[in-house]
Amino acid sequence: MATATRTDPLAYLGDQIAEWKGAGTYQRLRVLESACAAESKFDGREVINLASNNYLGLTTHPKVIEAAIDATRRYGAGSGAVRTISGTMELHMELERRIARFKNVEACVVFQSGFAANAGTVSAILTPEDHIISDELNHASIIDGCRLSKAKIHVFPHKDHEAAARILAELEGKPGRKLLITDGVFSMDGDIGPLPQLVEAAERYGAIMMIDDAHSSGVLGRNGRGTVDHFGLHGRVDVQVGTLSKAVGVLGGYVCGSRNLIEFLYHRARPFLFSTSHPPAVAAACLAAFDVLENEPERIERLWENTRYFKRGLTSAGFNTGISETPITPVIVGEAARAHQFSAELFREGVLATGIGFPTVARDRARVRTIVTATHTREELDSALDIFRRVGQRMGIID
Repeated sequence: MATATRTDPLAYLGDQIAEWKGAGTYQRLRVLESACAAESKFDGREVINLASNNYLGLTTHPKVIEAAIDATRRYGAGSGAVRTISGTMELHMELERRIARFKNVEACVVFQSGFAANAGTVSAILTPEDHIISDELNHASIIDGCRLSKAKIHVFPHKDHEAAARILAELEGKPGRKLLITDGVFSMDGDIGPLPQLVEAAERYGAIMMIDDAHSSGVLGRNGRGTVDHFGLHGRVDVQVGTLSKAVGVLGGYVCGSRNLIEFLYHRARPFLFSTSHPPAVAAACLAAFDVLENEPERIERLWENTRYFKRGLTSAGFNTGISETPITPVIVGEAARAHQFSAELFREGVLATGIGFPTVARDRARVRTIVTATHTREELDSALDIFRRVGQRMGIID
């Protein structure tokens, strides 16, 4: 009996991929073949790496590596379960206590990723009767958490704290809790959120204040304590989200706040409840990274020295770096296809910097995003700037 030819029900996905390729916006994954460092090997080519979140170079810090190796030898490769069954190790509890002290809060819970921390927290603490007031450029994990909560979402223009306050005023007296949420540092433009003004608005109208400090952790504040410390707002931000995957150099996310908040998340945050806990090596490496943050503040100083130097070089060459205030420095070129072509040309010349277009950023604001680290040498930065100038002139991006 002949078998009928089966029609592929996912053929439409191939059509979409073909469309991306035709538009010049298709991105192939580049394969890292070395440690993540200032100079790394991708796809067989040694390049200056301006595309990682490894702000302080801790992925290769000897103390962090040794802590991971030692923990693996002592405790094994994995924890074997979710936290609420048998997967909570003393290393996990020690890490949560350490982060809470570092952030000057009562308690902390660690998640498997920063995305899980944001999405899991917003969706856990709110209900469909509640309201979320959110910056239009907040991270995708915040947006997904808002949607999962089924709360009513009110979006205000980027960094427009007056608009956020107006929304809160309009909601005053209406049923439901109000959550005001912002990124500390916005990941595409590298600008800093107006946290002091948002905190004042939240306090005026009795809203919960929440911040995602992923790109601030290890970058802003004393020893990298983040935006809350940077602005001196300890005790006035109810929910602080941070990451262990960027400046800390390892993996994971965390939420800091009151003991009640953390106990509640232990019981209701779905990513925490239904994901196996971090391997011992990850928890131990994170603990060692916090030792480095507190004992080697010169790393953050070098990060900012390199940032200022590289920004000056880009702007003096004529590149548009937007409104960046941090090590995240976009080079804005307009259309997505042009940004991806710019990225590809840079890679051929020896620099890895990722092209980013719609829908991650606005259609006419496509860019190549750069992030310098504390471990880039001046020679590496000069070489990268020379390549940017050469490719930028060749493509007509600068004169």
